[in-house]
Amino acid sequence: MRMHLSTAAAGLFLLASVGAVAAQDVIIAPEQETVIREYVKKQPLASVELPGVELNIGSMIPETVELHEVPDVEYRYVVVDNRTVLVDPGTRKIVKIIQ
Repeated sequence: MRMHLSTAAAGLFLLASVGAVAAQDVIIAPEQETVIREYVKKQPLASVELPGVELNIGSMIPETVELHEVPDVEYRYVVVDNRTVLVDPGTRKIVKIIQ
């Protein structure tokens, strides 16, 4: 009986952990994404290359890369490989890649 309870408890813990990770995903409302797209279109930046950095959600942008502000948006952006990349300025982690 104890073995079954331990297994069930471990399973519940695992499910709770997965839920916590999913809760950390950044959700950007479509309206806010539209504002970002329009702003970036009006304020074009030269695309930078970041050898050795994979463009994935959660990847870190090096400190040497300048991040640019979008008014009234908490995230910053940079253009990498001709794609707009939204970055959390506190952690420098990629939160969204806009094609």
